Amino acid sequence: MGEAKLMAAERNLESISPFFIVKDLQASISHYIERFGFQLDFQGPPEDVYYGHVSRDGIGIMLKAIIPDVLPRPNHTRHEWARWDAYIYTRDPDALFDEFKRRGAPFVKELSFIDDGLWGFEVTDADGYVIAFFRVRNEAPA
Repeated sequence: MGEAKLMAAERNLESISPFFIVKDLQASISHYIERFGFQLDFQGPPEDVYYGHVSRDGIGIMLKAIIPDVLPRPNHTRHEWARWDAYIYTRDPDALFDEFKRRGAPFVKELSFIDDGLWGFEVTDADGYVIAFFRVRNEAPA
């Protein structure tokens, strides 16, 4: 078996879901659904809802409200150079950017090279977390 096939056969990791502490769970869930086109997969527990999971295209994000004085702490509030809280690789950032723009998503950085070789954009969620949607590219599309 070739090395590439062996490595593919040994791969066991499929996805990752960031876990964001939020101020208002329902506002956060609504933001992901309305602005980013995610769907609600779960919220609970039924007797005291404080946790939710939203997803889109196999990408999941966990949201949890703790107590009123435990607030969100996005990376950029700790250091200006650490502005991203999550990276999401996308095959077509141009189309996703157009969709998010129609949905009224709040952009931190519009479609461009958001870093060396990363073509995409950055949005902020209801709690200030910055999410970068990108793909690796050496030059801007024609």
